[in-house]
Amino acid sequence: MILEVAEVYINAGTGAEFEAATQQSIDQYISVTEGYISAELKRSMEDPTRYLLLIQWETLEAHTVNFRESDRFDKHRALISPFFAKAPFVQHFEAV
Repeated sequence: MILEVAEVYINAGTGAEFEAATQQSIDQYISVTEGYISAELKRSMEDPTRYLLLIQWETLEAHTVNFRESDRFDKHRALISPFFAKAPFVQHFEAV
């Protein structure tokens, strides 16, 4: 299992809209990808413009190939990127 961690900063005052768009993207584009396990969105308590999108994948390729190289990724980014204050920072983690 691979954990994708995306740190996202959004424009102030757009939290509710970003959260709704992210849930829509999870439901329509991310969760239907082969190798998807689960996803959750976390909002910082200290900085309401900072979020972590945590997505579990069966393999790294499930994210980097099955999702990122599909048209679903473009639709996902089109849905949520209008809220970005800056580009997201994404890394992958594995259990040790």
